[in-house]
Amino acid sequence: MIIAVDGPAASGKGTLAAGLARHYGLPHLDTGLLYRAVGLAVAGLDGTGQFEAAAIAAARSVDPSVLDAEALSTGEAGQLASKVAVIGEVRAALFDFQRAFATQPGGAVLDGRDIGTNIAPDAEVKLFIKADSKARMERRARQFELKGLPVDRYALYHQIEQRDARDMANPNGGFYPAADAHLLDTTLLDIEAALRAAVAIVDGVMAEKSRSAKLV
Repeated sequence: MIIAVDGPAASGKGTLAAGLARHYGLPHLDTGLLYRAVGLAVAGLDGTGQFEAAAIAAARSVDPSVLDAEALSTGEAGQLASKVAVIGEVRAALFDFQRAFATQPGGAVLDGRDIGTNIAPDAEVKLFIKADSKARMERRARQFELKGLPVDRYALYHQIEQRDARDMANPNGGFYPAADAHLLDTTLLDIEAALRAAVAIVDGVMAEKSRSAKLV
């Protein structure tokens, strides 16, 4: 079973994907970490003419086995990720690893921006997680505050808005709900309630597929 979990920054998709992976005993890949790693690798070239070529080279050499989620969870990494993600050659370089992870025996859970549209359009279950910008800003702010980092909520809100706009305008991306994706709005849900809702969606989809298969 492949479960694709897409959505914007701080919508809760990563936490939900990890929870679904635990619930169903499946491996999990946060594909955003790949783009964050590439972005940080070329951070010093941001704004220069060398940025794109360096990002492509970094994407082709990134080692998914040594990704440090904690180090890659900064606001800077998120902004850089959205900048390298618009580069077609970067996306192509990272595609094969993501696709292989999705199609491994037994299935997997992947979260990102274009899992259900580009990476695993054949996923049995597709979720698109959303939440309003203010709620997402507060979640990200609390994450930073728990790490003892200073937070400028006004700047953080606008960073989230800017990243949404960049992601949606990405000509090489697929950042939109797949036609068969199930929408889950987490604006007013805590993580436990959101996870229960996600599990209910997955169980419902798989039960319907099972019933349909028996009728064939």
